[in-house]
Amino acid sequence: MNVMRERRLRGAIPTQREVAKIVGVQESAVSKWERGLAKPRADKLPILAKLYGCTIEELLADDAEQEE
Repeated sequence: MNVMRERRLRGAIPTQREVAKIVGVQESAVSKWERGLAKPRADKLPILAKLYGCTIEELLADDAEQEE
């Protein structure tokens, strides 16, 4: 499972809407990131890593890599 979605569902981040507001993007962008359809822009990665309590590498890792 995508690290962003996993951490949000565990309660680290309440909603996609709140993530979008904090990061300054559309809610649909957060949805695409969580579903693995898109990756965040480089300038958003430090904010997201801090928000989700993970590394930039974890944010960018493919789901298959995270399961190993």
